[in-house]
Amino acid sequence: MSSKAERTSQFIIETVAPVFNKHGYVGTSMSDLTEATGLTKGAIYGNFENKEALALSAYEYNSKRLLSKIDELLEIPGTALDKIYNLTKFYKQYDVFTFEMGGCPVLNTGVDAFNNNKLLSVANREILREIEGKIALVLENGANKNELSLPVTPLQFAKQLFTMLQGAVTMFTISQDRKYLINTVTYLDLLIKNELKK
Repeated sequence: MSSKAERTSQFIIETVAPVFNKHGYVGTSMSDLTEATGLTKGAIYGNFENKEALALSAYEYNSKRLLSKIDELLEIPGTALDKIYNLTKFYKQYDVFTFEMGGCPVLNTGVDAFNNNKLLSVANREILREIEGKIALVLENGANKNELSLPVTPLQFAKQLFTMLQGAVTMFTISQDRKYLINTVTYLDLLIKNELKK
């Protein structure tokens, strides 16, 4: 059983994660954090060394939620192509999944932290590599089982696939037009079928 301090820390992280994700590291004020949690500045900083440590914990919380969902999709029984299609189908509804998180943690934190917070920026790049690696592993396993044919290395294809998915997320985020998600993923599914199917 977790201690009261651990429960308080977890409450703070879960509560402020969407705030940081929406407003960014610099754009999130202490009053935003106290208002969201209902705690005093002293109570928050009694659990975290500083704002940077709290922002990093909040990002890790959001990114772990995303990684868990991606793991779930890529581990559903089926062929490698089935798993990749599970992922692309998820991205058609990505805005629904990330709504309560305050948007896409990869996009939001990546853009915000690039010039404002080195630790967050490094953490974000690690998540990018981890997601691409998960996709590449599915592709590599599929190629080894003769389920699909890769025109390039698994990691190269995974990077291009994820670039297109994140591009769709970016355009949706800027425009708030869901067609960017739906149309891009529909095209991507066709590309996958044409490029990878045996």
